[in-house]
Amino acid sequence: MARVVRFYETGGPEVLKIEELEISPPGPGEVQIRIHALGLNRAESMFRRGQYLEEPRLPARLGYEAAGTVAAIGPGVRGFKVGDAVSTIPSFSLNAYGLYGDLANAPVHAVTHHPASLSWVDAAAVWMQYLTAYGALIDIAGLTRGDAIVIPAASSSVGLAAIQIANKVGAVPIALTRGSSKRQALVDAGAAHVIATDEQDLVKEILGLTSGNGARVVFDPVGGPTVTKLVQATARLGIVILYGALSPEPTPLPLFDVLGKWITIRGYVLMEITGDPQRLERGKAFVNSGLADGSFKPIIAKTFPLEEIVEAHRYLESNQQIGKVVVTV
Repeated sequence: MARVVRFYETGGPEVLKIEELEISPPGPGEVQIRIHALGLNRAESMFRRGQYLEEPRLPARLGYEAAGTVAAIGPGVRGFKVGDAVSTIPSFSLNAYGLYGDLANAPVHAVTHHPASLSWVDAAAVWMQYLTAYGALIDIAGLTRGDAIVIPAASSSVGLAAIQIANKVGAVPIALTRGSSKRQALVDAGAAHVIATDEQDLVKEILGLTSGNGARVVFDPVGGPTVTKLVQATARLGIVILYGALSPEPTPLPLFDVLGKWITIRGYVLMEITGDPQRLERGKAFVNSGLADGSFKPIIAKTFPLEEIVEAHRYLESNQQIGKVVVTV
C-alpha cells in the first residue's frame, strides 16, 4: 500500500485527501518511482478547482513534478534501472497520471535523469519552471543579447526561471510585481529592473527603460485587462506570449495597438515543447547546461511534508511565495 492524494470534488485546497491505495506494477512504457519530493504549480491548483484545460475525472489525482528513485520498470522500458535517481517532466494528462504520494507510475517519456548535484527538493523544482520559460523565450521568441523582456508575476517559479534564462543569454529582464515588498528579492534573483504595478505607471516605466522602444518580448501568465498595457509597452514587431489565465477577468485584444506595431500575440502551453521529442531534447540540454554551469538555481520558497498537502496548496495560492513550493515525502 502507498499513500496517495486524491480529491472527490472540485474546490479549494481542503478537498485534497491522503489515502492508502494499492499501486499497480508499471505497465508497458511506464516507470514506477519511489517519490522523495514534489513540486507544486498553478496548473495543479487550477485542475483541482475545475478551471484548467481539461476537467478532472473524479476521484482525481494531482502531480506533474516529482523526484525520487526508480522502484520498478515496465515492459519495453530502456535507459533506466531500479535505484536510478530521476525526476519528471510535465508531459501527460492529470487524468492519466498523478504523482502526489510516495509511490507512483509515470510514462517513460516524462522521466529523466537529472544532475547528481541536485537535492531531491531542487530536482522536483526544475522541469516545469525552466522548460516552460525555455519553450517561450528561447524556442519560440528567440530571446537574445540586449532584448528587453517583461516578466509579469516575476516572483513565481516560472518568472524566476525566466529571469535566470534572460541573464544567461544576455537579455534584460524587467520584473513585474504588484507591490514593493518583493522588489529587493527580485533584484537579488537577477532582475535588471523591477516595476511595482500597483504603484507605478507600467507603460511609462517600460518605455522609459527601453528608450521609448518598448520590450521585444512579454511573457505573461496572468492575462486580463493588464494585457492592454503590456501591448502598449511592447516594441514594434515584438511578441506577447500568454501562457496562463490567472486573472478572473476577460482578456481584451487591443487591436489597433497590435496592428499598428505588427505585434504577435502568442498562446503557449508547455505541452507544445514536451510533445515534440526534438524540441524537448533541445530544451533538456539547455536546462541541464544551465544547472551545470550555475546559471540556473531553483529558488525554493517553502517546503511542506506530504501530511500538510492542504496547507501547501493554501500557501501556493496565497501569492506570498517567492519561488517554488515543494512537498517532501
